[in-house]
Formats: sequence, C-alpha cells, structure tokens
Amino acid sequence: MERPLTVLQVSLYHPTQGPVAFAQVPPQLQHDASRLLVGRGQNTHLQLQLPQLSRYHLSLEPYLEKGSSLLAFCLKVLTRKSCVWVNGLPLRYLEQVPLGTINRISFSGIQMLVRKEGGASLETFVCYFHLSPSPLIYRPKAQETDE
Repeated sequence: MERPLTVLQVSLYHPTQGPVAFAQVPPQLQHDASRLLVGRGQNTHLQLQLPQLSRYHLSLEPYLEKGSSLLAFCLKVLTRKSCVWVNGLPLRYLEQVPLGTINRISFSGIQMLVRKEGGASLETFVCYFHLSPSPLIYRPKAQETDE
C-alpha cells in the first residue's frame, strides 16, 4: 500500500518581477527525500530568474524528527550575498532553522509562504507552487532590506 505524500504548498510573490522571476516555476514538483535547492542556477529544483539571487540561494531539507514517523523540514541558507528571513528571524550563510506548519520566508524581494501538510511517506514529498498577485508578508520598515 502506497503511503500518502507530505505536501508543501508554496506561494510566491515578487512586487515587480513576478512573471519574469517565476517563469521557470512548475505548478507541481515531486521530489525524493533529498534537499530541494532554490536559486537561479540551472541545477536547482526551484529556479528563480532574478540576477541578485545566488545560483544556490537556499535549500529546503527534509529530515525525520526523533520520535516521529513524519517528514520535517528545515531551511538552510546557501548564499553569502544576503540574508534570508524566516518567520521574522534573519539567517545568514549556512544558518538553518526548522520549519513549522506555516512559514513566512523572504529573500531578495521574494516573499514565500510555505505550508506543510503531513503525509506518511519518508521517501518522497510533493510541492505545489502558486503565484500570488499580492504580498504574502507584512514586514515593518526596519526589516525591508535583505542586507
């Protein structure tokens, strides 16, 4: 019997470059339990077309939490260029943070809302990507820069 997949519902928004930045984003991506790479590089799983992004900007890394039989995820910053904000927490190069059920992520003008829906499969997960016409995250003026 096949086990249901963990689902990541990912909404994406950019204030000016949305259609261009997200031109390579598929509506759905099924992925094995290795890290999912995000950046502008050709070898990334989620390729975003913005020149200020690193080839490998960040990764979503699945793992099995101790005492759990469900996939959990952490976000790891792979860029040295700028900061990535996760739920209001600034992260720099090689810093990582576990993701909860709902996560607000921003980097290089991109706003990303990641919602995790649990499944029982430990080998595969699926991402559904949605492009948002309006902002996903309210940030105070003090947090408006990635630097």
